[in-house]
Amino acid sequence: MNRQRVAILALVLVLSLLLVAALTPDAPSKPYYENFSRPLVIAHQGGDGLWPGNTLYAFENAVKLGVDVLEMDAHITKDNHIVLMHDEEVDRTTDGSGLIEELTLYELKQLNAAYRWSIDGGKTFPYRGQDIRVPTLDHVFQKFPEMRYVVEIKLTQNPIARPLCELIRRHNMQGKVMIASFHDEAMQNFRKTCPEIATSASRTEVQNFVILGKAFLSAFIAPQYQSIQPPYDPKESMNIPIMTERFIREAHAKNIKVEPWTVNDPELMKQYIQWDADGIITDRPDLMIKALEELGIR
Repeated sequence: MNRQRVAILALVLVLSLLLVAALTPDAPSKPYYENFSRPLVIAHQGGDGLWPGNTLYAFENAVKLGVDVLEMDAHITKDNHIVLMHDEEVDRTTDGSGLIEELTLYELKQLNAAYRWSIDGGKTFPYRGQDIRVPTLDHVFQKFPEMRYVVEIKLTQNPIARPLCELIRRHNMQGKVMIASFHDEAMQNFRKTCPEIATSASRTEVQNFVILGKAFLSAFIAPQYQSIQPPYDPKESMNIPIMTERFIREAHAKNIKVEPWTVNDPELMKQYIQWDADGIITDRPDLMIKALEELGIR
């Protein structure tokens, strides 16, 4: 094979790849991201570094603070109510024990949802003796219908996709909710059940985008999701640094928003904001609001 033929074949291959990349669809748009113009302040569990996370008390204070999005974790109870708590078990945060999906809503409502929350490493527990209960997503939607939400589906054996979808539709929150999950199967089930709702990338989808991006091949991804919410800490991603300016640029080229978690360092927040991150998931929304003010954005 002479050099001219090799050059022609190489050119054909390059042009074919460029054509495939050009024809690979970008992320489909959803109403969730309409009408926002600044990096979203996403209060992780309502701001778990300030108040007991995944409680109505935290969400109320986050809204008063002026956050853009309330982030929370969803489980389904034994009697099919969707409740908010980070862990699959109640042991770490409440004065009870057991798996959420093996407890009824009534049983969960007997617990103090902030019993073990401490801001000083366990020296004091300021919310013991207070009436802070495990909230339902239904109640939160009723109380804050104007807010945007990131609702993370946690690991559960009981089916959650349909009751969660029905709850979102019943409250007419289709344009205000983003569904997240680390679990690929849970995310696939929800997308089939509720295709009109925005979703973020599952764990495998994040990994695929990162790996192909490192090889400059992200243009060949046809994303089903609207957002990538990657860990900022390489320890959370097999020591592979994800959050770079190029990563954000390549995600934007596919119409994907980038919202790293869980960022509590104001200087790192400012760096990501200057790199054009679309939002930041943080335990300290107060610090992010201050960072935005110092940058003249808010």
